Amino acid sequence: MNLLVCGRRGHLTYAPAEDDLRARLHAETALGAAWRCLRCGDFVLGAPRMTGPAADAPLVPRGRALRDAIILRLLAFERFVKGVFVLAAGYGVIQFRDSRDAIQRAFHEDVPLLKPFTDKIGWNLENSAVVETIRRVIEARSDTLLWVGIALLAYGVLQLAEGTGLWLLKRWGEYFALIATSFGLPIEVYELTERFTWFRVAALVINVAAVVYLLVSKRLFGLRGGRAAYEAERHEMSLMEVEHAAEGQPAGVPG
Repeated sequence: MNLLVCGRRGHLTYAPAEDDLRARLHAETALGAAWRCLRCGDFVLGAPRMTGPAADAPLVPRGRALRDAIILRLLAFERFVKGVFVLAAGYGVIQFRDSRDAIQRAFHEDVPLLKPFTDKIGWNLENSAVVETIRRVIEARSDTLLWVGIALLAYGVLQLAEGTGLWLLKRWGEYFALIATSFGLPIEVYELTERFTWFRVAALVINVAAVVYLLVSKRLFGLRGGRAAYEAERHEMSLMEVEHAAEGQPAGVPG
């Protein structure tokens, strides 16, 4: 896997400022100088890709760092999908205002035609939450629909911004996700009390787990030492990457 990543992104060679580590990561060959890749451990001909103190070496995503990146990007993907759907809904509501009368007539004429089928499968069409929501939207005033559409568009943009921050593994994205998800939890709890479904339970559990994970793992809002402890942990892991690479073994593998 490491070789595949290096083949796609290029080797991650690093020349530390510390002489002992620098010497162990460097080799002279008949073809010239070579430096050990921090990701795959192979020696690569040419100048190092980066230089600097060992503590500032890039954090190669493997082990815990790789797990964190995967979790954050899964959350980001969920935000991207939700954001696209919300934007589409907002656009649809705004466009729908101009043809509301025609859609309202179609709704009242066509929905009753589904009742024989829904009766057979045990679905109470008249008391369906989906149908009730559609009915409320259709019967809303035009200016109300406009504000609903604008609100949906704004929410969709926020979802995409949140997803971008998480995908890029940015600190502000983690705070953004934590705050936005936390504000949504009371609404999810209320919806669950209004109507219990396993889908809503699963969504609530996932969002609670995301909040706890971000708080504890990323040390947000000063938890477990806050940003200083988080950066110190990253620097320590970065130094370990250089030391392990200098020993000629992949990072995270005990010597």
